[in-house]
Amino acid sequence: MKNTDLLSLIAFAKNKNQKAQTQLINLFWVDVFSFVMKKVQDEHVADELTVSVFSKVLAKLDLFDPNFQFKTWILTIAQNTIIDYWRKKSRENEDSTDNFDGFKNHLALSPEELLISEEDQKQILSIIESLDATYQDIIKLRFFEEKSIKEIAVELNISIANTKVRIMRAKKLLAGLLKDNDFEME
Repeated sequence: MKNTDLLSLIAFAKNKNQKAQTQLINLFWVDVFSFVMKKVQDEHVADELTVSVFSKVLAKLDLFDPNFQFKTWILTIAQNTIIDYWRKKSRENEDSTDNFDGFKNHLALSPEELLISEEDQKQILSIIESLDATYQDIIKLRFFEEKSIKEIAVELNISIANTKVRIMRAKKLLAGLLKDNDFEME
């Protein structure tokens, strides 16, 4: 793709043109996924991180400087996302004994506290149910049934690229709704 065509596509994507955004994701998905896969060595994690990268890319398109290569900019975002992933993973390993204390504390929760967490679960499920059926299916398949992007594409009879875009949009919508309802997402 010529640089002028790419810049034009980026401009359309900045203006929330969904076809342009999808085309941009499709153009660079393999590059980003391959880059991430080399660093994390786990296909499921690489899928998740790649979706996260493109979510950041679309959210930060206004920050892209056309004097630089777009692919380099995207891979820089990917690199930073990978670094964040490994930092978080490292903290989780350090906190693994703390988690045991949290587990013990959970056992000591009063019935009222347990009911509150059940209420939170019900509220989250009702928020998910408020989404469009397309996004409900994607969230159910990806996060409750933990299916791969390829498995979801086959089950819904849509392309892998379309599946990736739907997952990204569903996560973005859900995050917004959860935030509006005072839930924190990682």
